[in-house]
Amino acid sequence: MTDFAPLLVPDRGQKVRPIHLVDKDSFENWVKKRPAEDRALLDAHRFDGKTGFAYLLLPRGGEFEVVSAVKNAAELSPWCLARLAESLPDGAYKLASGEPGKAMLGWLLGQHRFDDFRSKKDDADRGGRVLVTGEPAKIDEAVRLAEATVLVRDLVNTPAMQLGPAELERAVKDEASRCGANVKVISGKELGERYPLIAAVGGAAPADRAPRLIELEWGKPEHPRVAIVGKGVCFDSGGLDLKPAAGMRLMKKDMGGAAHALALARLIMSGKLPVRLHLLIPAVENAVSGSAYRPGDVVKSRKGLFVEIDNTDAEGRLILADALDRAAEGKPELIIDFATLTGAARVALGPDLPAMFANRDELAGGLETAARAVEDPVWHMPLWDPYDEMLKSDIADLANSSNSPMAGSITAAMFLKKFVPDEIPWAHFDTYAWRDSAKPGRPKGGDALGLRAVFALLESRYLHA
Repeated sequence: MTDFAPLLVPDRGQKVRPIHLVDKDSFENWVKKRPAEDRALLDAHRFDGKTGFAYLLLPRGGEFEVVSAVKNAAELSPWCLARLAESLPDGAYKLASGEPGKAMLGWLLGQHRFDDFRSKKDDADRGGRVLVTGEPAKIDEAVRLAEATVLVRDLVNTPAMQLGPAELERAVKDEASRCGANVKVISGKELGERYPLIAAVGGAAPADRAPRLIELEWGKPEHPRVAIVGKGVCFDSGGLDLKPAAGMRLMKKDMGGAAHALALARLIMSGKLPVRLHLLIPAVENAVSGSAYRPGDVVKSRKGLFVEIDNTDAEGRLILADALDRAAEGKPELIIDFATLTGAARVALGPDLPAMFANRDELAGGLETAARAVEDPVWHMPLWDPYDEMLKSDIADLANSSNSPMAGSITAAMFLKKFVPDEIPWAHFDTYAWRDSAKPGRPKGGDALGLRAVFALLESRYLHA
């Protein structure tokens, strides 16, 4: 993982190259104050402060200055410095006016590359672009957010051959070692007896990729209990309801919910939030073999509800159901789950917006407020009770998949809702965990969507209350 700490440093009067940030409103006044040769150069390249194009002014005395157009120079976004961080020469830089604030995140993430499987590492011989800031108290938080984001990205980007349930367990144990947490893993016969839905979904995988429930606990017993649950399907073939090749291509990312949950746990522990954290990751591979669970099978869940398997490719909600029931057993004051759960959420909202469901309006409102504050958007979707009828089974308490092609993300959330007691506030994130095309600071591949929003809510509730 990239060592981000050296890339953000306090301002101690060191020699730096200035970065001038302009927008369409401020550019005209700014350019009037520049030397004539700068104005001529910018004019020759039709730089007008509107295009977002970053430009290096010609060297004077062996040094140079940087000018870059941003959407709003008075209120910087997390990503407005990311392109500069990706492309500038190595060295130390500082904003000519103001402080980077939220833009520290993009500066750091713009310099991360997932190159574990490249024989030649990207930028292996580069020292990095260092940003100098007059707000040293904000450096640590920016580094922690960048590290958590990269944890999600790297886990999601790792191929299923190198990241199965055992490796996901190892990743949780690594985080526990960093922060002094305790980990318990339930597998084998005990898993089948206590968590039958998790065992059923992972039952077709080979022994070295056997299903398991990974639990991490951290914090003081007297602190309020918060449960975080993440879907850990390390590869999803669809089971006997086999996916087509195109649908299976990205299914290494079906553990993206677990990656988000683990990254959130890291932020909670490293940020020393005064909570009693309970992290639960049901880790499985949805494979095909003679021991695979079948369409039409009925499995009794941990909660005691009998679930008819309508579709083996609706496996994520099954493993989450058992994990949510376990989370509720501890009587937390809040449960949050992350899952790459439905294609319907992507059809409805596209790749950038995680669908957020909550059983309390105030919880949903708090998450929306936090998302806007940190510019990590989420979209509130309804838990619409009348759609319960779409999950009816002729022979069991409910089916795992809707009998209608409509409202797929809502019916999936309604299925999960049956395993969370009404008295416990709960939020569910149906996130894509992927970026189909690159943007500055956000390369194509795995990505954290909704992570910073949830952490901001938890900080406001438990650290800054």
